[in-house]
Amino acid sequence: MRKTNTCPKCESTEIIRIPGAASAYGAGNNIPAGLTIWSSILVTRLLCAGCGFSEEWIESKEDRAKLKKKYKAKKKPIRRRKPKFPAPKSKLPPSDPE
Repeated sequence: MRKTNTCPKCESTEIIRIPGAASAYGAGNNIPAGLTIWSSILVTRLLCAGCGFSEEWIESKEDRAKLKKKYKAKKKPIRRRKPKFPAPKSKLPPSDPE
């Protein structure tokens, strides 16, 4: 939606950009990154006027780096889940080894 200016849900091109804000008591669309509101990371919203779908973006590369540092983004290994139920047994007769 951010780059195409088209809603991925309804394909409308009526996209409203709502810039992030930080005001008193942490109000506004932001993420706290320090002790004061001046260190808050602003989050931009994109809203489809057609269906109401919305996305949030942190547009500044520097702000994303601050959040990585503060919240310590780590890559986690992908773990495969064990199946809850055992695999079904085959109903075919066993094959003859030759």
